[in-house]
Amino acid sequence: MRYALLIGWLWLLPLGAALARLPTSPAPANTLRLQARNDGPWLPYFAYCFDPGAQSLSGGRAAALWAAGRFRSMPPGRVFQAGFTRDRLWLRATVVNMLPQRTRFVWSLYSFVDSAALFVQPDGRGPARFVAGTSGRVVARARGFPARASCLPFWLEAHAQAVVYLAVENHTGATYLPTDLTTTEDFLAYEQAFFFTKNWTWLLGFYLGSALLSLLLFAFLRDRLYLWYGAYILFGTWFLLMEDGLDAWLLPQPVYSLGWQLGQYSLLLLALACQLRVLSRFVRLRQGWPRLHRLSWGLSGLAAAASLAYGLLVHPVSRAGAGALAALNGSREAVLWIMLVGGGLLLLAVVVRGRRPQRRLAASYGLAYACFFGGSLNFMLNRSGVVNIHLVNPNALAWGLALELLLLSALLPARFRQAQRQNADWRVRHLRERAAAGQRLIVAQEDEREALARELHDALAPGLTALHLAWQGRAVRQALTHGPPALTEAHVHSAALLRQLRHDVRALSHALLPTPPGAPLPLPEAVALLAETLSLTDDGPRISCHCDAAAAALPPPVQQAAYRMVAELLHNALRHAQARHVQVAVRRLPTTLLLRVADDGLGFDPQAPPPRRGGLGLRGVQARTGYLRGQVRVRSQPGQGTTVTVELPI
Repeated sequence: MRYALLIGWLWLLPLGAALARLPTSPAPANTLRLQARNDGPWLPYFAYCFDPGAQSLSGGRAAALWAAGRFRSMPPGRVFQAGFTRDRLWLRATVVNMLPQRTRFVWSLYSFVDSAALFVQPDGRGPARFVAGTSGRVVARARGFPARASCLPFWLEAHAQAVVYLAVENHTGATYLPTDLTTTEDFLAYEQAFFFTKNWTWLLGFYLGSALLSLLLFAFLRDRLYLWYGAYILFGTWFLLMEDGLDAWLLPQPVYSLGWQLGQYSLLLLALACQLRVLSRFVRLRQGWPRLHRLSWGLSGLAAAASLAYGLLVHPVSRAGAGALAALNGSREAVLWIMLVGGGLLLLAVVVRGRRPQRRLAASYGLAYACFFGGSLNFMLNRSGVVNIHLVNPNALAWGLALELLLLSALLPARFRQAQRQNADWRVRHLRERAAAGQRLIVAQEDEREALARELHDALAPGLTALHLAWQGRAVRQALTHGPPALTEAHVHSAALLRQLRHDVRALSHALLPTPPGAPLPLPEAVALLAETLSLTDDGPRISCHCDAAAAALPPPVQQAAYRMVAELLHNALRHAQARHVQVAVRRLPTTLLLRVADDGLGFDPQAPPPRRGGLGLRGVQARTGYLRGQVRVRSQPGQGTTVTVELPI
């Protein structure tokens, strides 16, 4: 009998040890049973209430709120949303450690909070004691539990049960709180795979690639549209990084603090302001709709002013009370909705009332804007507590931005090609108009030259000839025989001056009018006649001339321009060079007409200031050659003569 009792006690010892490890009381139905891995959903196990921030922050306050029946069940959905409130949020959960060992658990908050504190009430009895606190104002590595989320760790013994209270302070916007409660190991495994499971690996790369592409396009094109596009991507990406807490991982403390000083919604406002600038330049509001262009600038300025005002006023206003802070946040939300809807209305106005090219551009851009608008609308309604729709990871706005950038990556180069075609068409029209204007100017100049040459040839030249003959007549010679010797000497000088004047008028008329009245002379004969005419003076230089006979087959405008240049250069040499010999050469090359006038005269310094660098003749040749897309080369030195070479494309 003794041995039977002993054997029975030995069998009861393991059973007693197992019973000792079980909870002392059964877990209620709404108790969160914590395993090694916990995937949720968690909201059915949480209760919440709001408490004014002026009340004490303690475990006793949380227990008093529970005892007063202030806590209520969570609304259905994946994420807790309570709309716009500035009160302190209390979350309560009853948890039990289902693991056979003492385990460290983490309550994590995946959106920005100013601060959070965790209180634990073992077995749901006695006072709830403070176990952990965190602040969203510092980067991940500076937090007590270094992670992108705001994490509050606590320990539970094997199979132990407890009531946990979480106090959350959030003064930056609507209460939107993705949260979970799991083991430290499970949380760290989730964080390590976060970039991949939430599609951030390629989304972030796509955003950065689009920003770099905009900078490259601006460097090559110098179009400010691409600067606004890059700024839009920057602010939009920054906003989305803040949404998932990635800024605490990736940004240094000064930049991180600046983002939360401005506020997450302020960055979205700045992104919308830049997007309006892209929209305005893309559909060319300034050219077709100046009033809408000014309106778009006004909306962009309003968004920038609201963002700056929020960053400057948020701390003073928060000290003034919850009502003032609610008014500041509400005004910013109103500006955000105005910007979001205003961009869509601008596009709609251009699509309905714009000119055909603008309507086409607005319709193309509207498709891209619709992606961002849909994502933003879903995001804003979720944040406001109106809906609880979460279709994609990380959120609809991130995908809306990605789709918009994808479409804009195709639209902006297409717009650039269209702008190139329009600029090319404009340049062609401008060149044609300029060529037509230049042709009209040349024709007018030629008509004027011809009229002046005829006046010189038909009026002034005969008068000078008659005067010279009269001055050499019998009456004058008889009068001189009775006069003093000085009068005879004056007569000789006057006759020489008249003879030189007749020669100059004749040479000038030939230079102005290369052909006699009637049929025009070809270029070789016209240049030869000009050289012969200018060689008639007794004290002038000797002019030698060579002109290829093939030059006579050139188009008449080219022959006329070449003759004018040769005449200008010859007169320049006769007036200024004091040369003994001048050589003129006109050569017809396969694609070029070569003109060369060389003298052995005084020469000059081609690098001298303009008043000393030749006369109006050389400047006129350079201007005419430039208009004809030719080249002028001047080789000269003081005392060593001058050679001017002109190349005209045929």
